[in-house]
Amino acid sequence: MEPIQAADYRDIVQVSDPQLSPDGETVAFVHEDPADDESYDRNVYTVPADGSADAEPFTTGGSDTEPRFSPSGDRLAFVRSDDETADVYVVPTDGGEARQVTDVVGDVSSIAWRPDGEALTFTQRATEAERRASQDLAADDGYERETPDPRVIDRMVYRADQQYFDGTRSHVYTVDLDSEAVERHTDGDFDFVAPTFGDEATLYYGVKRGEEPDDSIEYDIDALDLETLARETVTTTTAWELDIEATADGTLAYPYTEPDRPTIRQREIEVFDREAGETVRPTAGIDRMAGAFAFDGDALLFSTPDEGHRKVRRGPLVDTDSEDIGVVVAQGDVTAFDARDGSVVVTKSEWSHRGDVFLTEEGEERRLTNVNSDYFETHHVAEPEGIRFESDDGVEIQGWVLHPPEFDEDETYPLAVEIHGGPHAMWSTAGTMFHEFQTLAARGYVVFWSNPRGSTGYGESFMAAIERDWGAVTSTDVLAGVDEVCERDYVDDSQQFLTGGSFGGYMTGWLIGHTDRFAGAVSQRGVYELNSFYGSTDAFHLVEWDFDATPWEDPEFLWEHSPAAHVESVETPTLVVHADDDYRVPVNNGELFYLFLRKQGVDTRLVRYPREGHELSRSGEPGHVVDRLERIARWFDGYSEYHDAPPALERGDDGLSGSEDGDGA
Repeated sequence: MEPIQAADYRDIVQVSDPQLSPDGETVAFVHEDPADDESYDRNVYTVPADGSADAEPFTTGGSDTEPRFSPSGDRLAFVRSDDETADVYVVPTDGGEARQVTDVVGDVSSIAWRPDGEALTFTQRATEAERRASQDLAADDGYERETPDPRVIDRMVYRADQQYFDGTRSHVYTVDLDSEAVERHTDGDFDFVAPTFGDEATLYYGVKRGEEPDDSIEYDIDALDLETLARETVTTTTAWELDIEATADGTLAYPYTEPDRPTIRQREIEVFDREAGETVRPTAGIDRMAGAFAFDGDALLFSTPDEGHRKVRRGPLVDTDSEDIGVVVAQGDVTAFDARDGSVVVTKSEWSHRGDVFLTEEGEERRLTNVNSDYFETHHVAEPEGIRFESDDGVEIQGWVLHPPEFDEDETYPLAVEIHGGPHAMWSTAGTMFHEFQTLAARGYVVFWSNPRGSTGYGESFMAAIERDWGAVTSTDVLAGVDEVCERDYVDDSQQFLTGGSFGGYMTGWLIGHTDRFAGAVSQRGVYELNSFYGSTDAFHLVEWDFDATPWEDPEFLWEHSPAAHVESVETPTLVVHADDDYRVPVNNGELFYLFLRKQGVDTRLVRYPREGHELSRSGEPGHVVDRLERIARWFDGYSEYHDAPPALERGDDGLSGSEDGDGA
């Protein structure tokens, strides 16, 4: 069996967005694999729900996402992207050519069918000038959207992900499939999101209104009568992001988070009955964060992180007690699901595979795909060992240990410690970190990761335990786990290495400023100075609500809780990794930390990835994903007594598979 290497990322397929056909006989999903070092092939695949045949490509456009079956199941709509825009296409499910049904100036997303199957709704971003000229309804061959020069900003949040908004707003549209006429149903200087139909004449969507929508998480949910054009705000909710599910009889489901300090509150799902005017929370009976959700008959299905798994649960449409909520999918890390008539199809990963499609029916689970079977038949995949340990104050923490291939407990190994982002997130034995953990183990490291306080999946009080103190509380939990693992004879406690991204980057910076136990560290896309982070991120509320502070009220407090404030104590050789187009944690934080380390004489290097955002490690260009993994391993190897390699600062490009003289070793 071959060891897993960083460069193997180019050979690993990922699956997402499963959709069950109306007759329950077919599952469509997105199949993604690296095409080259800069791009992916994304196509819609289908597979029989009974598992009687292998999955096959249904589209071949190379950039196809959001598969959605028509209500009758005779057609499949999807979004196809090219170098300029993304548009809606429709193709018969019994075969034939895909037909482009929109040609608009913005990128189409969030598509949904009208119940009669004769129209689709979607959103796209367009400027006021484009809306006035109706260029958002049909692209003008002579028009090209230009980047403003200069770029004049008059919004509080003016960029996100990897893009500037540049005057665009998200609006709601429909396209008639017979005439291909596109109609806009919203207007104004607001963002309208999450459109979905109830019955054929009722279109629902969400919108942030008020004097400063960018400073609010309050959404109005509107109903538009497409026959009379009457609009009504039917309910209001508070949520970080809005999704809406609706039924023909006027029942709506949507997320809700308590508005008081919502970053340390768990997300619930509310169900609103328009006719009765009543609201219930089917998720209230369990102390877990609710994720994706969907109606299935008279029940609500929803996902929850739960002690290292991401489960799918089912509950009645009432305020529930925990005994009323059942578990439909109990094992693995579920990334998405769809449901119909008691059948639930999911994409999920487990320690033994990177992700596949499964269907659960009458309590029985059926695996429908094995997209990486050839790869896993020839490569060694180590099984993580789950552990539980007590932090210094007696709180139980969950973690995992991964051993190298051909592990021998009579030998000794260096330790690689990983810390997750968020901070309110949860790691499992699978998910997006599968390849990174396995790669480090294959290079001879015992790998340890955990879910310290602040993580989701263990209840709201556990998640809120880091309120006003990210560094000290998380450090206590992580280091308690490290100490537990280092008690094993095969772990060399003088050879500990550390890495993490986003909040994990914050914690990497914090820990190296408070202990010299780590021989090397790689700090990725981290928050290193809370005051400057607040002033440059689209997620400034995270500082306001997690710390109950702002830079103008408590600058000294936020400074003391910043890793940069403790850089004088850093001795650990530290690689700083950041992405140029990261607008969640802008690159100025990485630049600041790197300069501070240099001024202290610490061995350091700053690696910046062009064209990448905050999702570099999860969905960056394949060549960049591989390069990042190789640089982490090279940095550790260079300060490890177990690897015959000089420090990365002395190696040039040697050991990088993207270089002429590199082999990834």
